Amino acid sequence: MASRTCMGVLAIFALIFVIFSPSVRAQAPAPAPTSDGTSIDQGIAYTLMLVALVLTYLIHPLDASSSFGFF
Repeated sequence: MASRTCMGVLAIFALIFVIFSPSVRAQAPAPAPTSDGTSIDQGIAYTLMLVALVLTYLIHPLDASSSFGFF
């Protein structure tokens, strides 16, 4: 009879362990990255392209043979 009671208690503990074991191991999903670096790289690229465009339009009249004024 003690063996049967011991097996019943062991079965209950095993059932509780099986039920709660997955929730103990479960982890919350990782938060999405706020900036992965590509947006920073893209901003730098746009800034450099804008600087190159402005310099091109400022230097080009000085290099041209015609009498072109800035304004």
